[in-house]
Amino acid sequence: MKMGGGWMWRLLLLSSLAAAATVAAHENQWEADVSDDDLGLDEEELKVLMAEDEEEEEEEEATVMDEEQSDEADQTSSDANVTFQVTYKTPVPTGDVHFAETFDDRSLDRWQLSKTTKEDADDEIAKYDGKWAVEPLKENKVPGDQGLVLKSRAKHHAIAAMLDKPFVFQDKPLVVQYEVNFQDGIDCGGAYIKLLSDAENLNLEQFQDRTPYTIMFGPDKCGEDYKLHFIFRHKNPLNRDMEEKHAKRADVDLKKFYTDKKTHLYTLVLNPDNSYEMFIDQSSVSRGNLLHDVVPPVNPPKEIDDPNDAKPDDWDERAKIPDPEAVKPDDWDEDAPAKVEDPDALKPEGWLDDEPEFIPDPNAEKPDDWDEEMDGEWEAPQVPNQACETAPGCGEWKRPMINNPQYKGKWKAPLIDNPNYQGVWKPRKINNPDYFEDLQPFRMTSFKALGLELWSMTSDIYFDNFIITSHKEVADRWASDSWGLKKLVASANEPGIFAQLMMAAEERPWLWVIYILTVGLPVGLTVLFCWPKKSDDYVYKKVDLPRADIEEEEEEEEGAADDEEDKAAEAPEEEAKEEEEVEDGGAGGEDLEGDDDEEGEEEEEDEVEEEEEEDSKAPERTLEDEKDEGDAAEESHKQAVRKRRVRKD
Repeated sequence: MKMGGGWMWRLLLLSSLAAAATVAAHENQWEADVSDDDLGLDEEELKVLMAEDEEEEEEEEATVMDEEQSDEADQTSSDANVTFQVTYKTPVPTGDVHFAETFDDRSLDRWQLSKTTKEDADDEIAKYDGKWAVEPLKENKVPGDQGLVLKSRAKHHAIAAMLDKPFVFQDKPLVVQYEVNFQDGIDCGGAYIKLLSDAENLNLEQFQDRTPYTIMFGPDKCGEDYKLHFIFRHKNPLNRDMEEKHAKRADVDLKKFYTDKKTHLYTLVLNPDNSYEMFIDQSSVSRGNLLHDVVPPVNPPKEIDDPNDAKPDDWDERAKIPDPEAVKPDDWDEDAPAKVEDPDALKPEGWLDDEPEFIPDPNAEKPDDWDEEMDGEWEAPQVPNQACETAPGCGEWKRPMINNPQYKGKWKAPLIDNPNYQGVWKPRKINNPDYFEDLQPFRMTSFKALGLELWSMTSDIYFDNFIITSHKEVADRWASDSWGLKKLVASANEPGIFAQLMMAAEERPWLWVIYILTVGLPVGLTVLFCWPKKSDDYVYKKVDLPRADIEEEEEEEEGAADDEEDKAAEAPEEEAKEEEEVEDGGAGGEDLEGDDDEEGEEEEEDEVEEEEEEDSKAPERTLEDEKDEGDAAEESHKQAVRKRRVRKD
């Protein structure tokens, strides 16, 4: 039993530890580590994408240094919130790049604020007058790093910048990447970007919600709906109309990225084979194909329902119909009530028929300001009748109601298969006059500007490090030099494990159960197995005597009994001799007899003391052993008495 209980405790301990580990893993499953191996380039890609040598790259690469190991870290500008010092250099893109912006020069010279108004909006809020600023992060800032911040709330914001060169969808992938930090959380608003279509009449000062765009990408949230948009506009090859196509929702819960007040990296990769993939913090959250995973589909169906086809009047869609040959049984009573009085019920003894359940309050008095003409005749308020408190009931007794066994309800004919059933009617199919097949939706309208056109109920949304390129490796290298440092500083400034556990328990109170089990079980097991047992000096423990010793004692007792029997046989002869000596010796014989008696008493006392000492020194024994020993002690005591009697004699 002890072994089984021990294994049970160990099993509970292991289960609690496993549960805690599972929760910790669930909480941190999207925390991707920044490492040179994940973000670096292999030798072949470097040869194709980079013109600089390895030494120049190392000089441009941001280096993280410890305060105690570097003197340069002490000389860099720091903030009170920064506890982990880093050296930061503005990242420089490598390879083929269409657009790159870091805002580290604290300038918006290449950006154009919109000066127009939003259509279909109230005049008070129609104007794009939301404020923008270039400033560092509020928390976990990297010294020297700046970003674009949306500063106003409940206003329309619009700002855009031209690309270094337009992006044309041909045979190279499109990679769009930028950073977002909801520094004050987000109630309702977006942080997405628009890639504005290449058109001759594109004017960034007139940038608004109706400005044509090719792709919209980024986070958006309103209420409890957390989204990551990927929308592209597809041109109908028949009528040249543009239609928005929405990618499927992300495969993970996005709430964390909107509420943790950390800088997150959003990446879209669009390939010439029509496949796409979206990343958050360089972890994939959604992937699909432009031909199959967008709504509405790029290509319309080949056949459609004939809009001129109508269901015939005699079309019977009923699969079951009432049996026309069924007849209501003669004993079917549709008027029988569902409930009837219980005929077997009896009125309880002591029921007070003449006592009402409520009576006027005898202590109530009519108010002095009561006006019978205005208020009517005054009546005392009703109170429970005290006479009914000890009785089973008051007032008129009525039998309780029970279900009527004769009740059957309204009769209906049973259903049978409809012999005229023709199935569910559907209109006939015809060829879709608007059908087309575009197997290359990747080849969208080229774009030449990047814009942010946003409405938000929360201010201080931070944007940084925009890059548009054709190579995912270039975007990864750019991220390692920018977002990687932000993530490293944020990780260094995070509270300790104990504080994180407390914060997690505030959001999920059930974690306290796991904490208690994780901490309490080891402590309980330690106390259970390692606590010293209490010893009582005044209690003598009894243990089983060795079996060999018991057998030797029994043999000695049997030998003593045989000796006593021999002595008992010799006793009459000795008594006869003593009588003769007494008769011959007179008074001398009396002295001898008295001496013998005294010696016998002393021997008896010595034997009693020896037995008591042996009993006191003997260890404790079990109940069964004590019974056996009691029987043996009784037998030995009888034998000792016999010895003493023989000696006396």
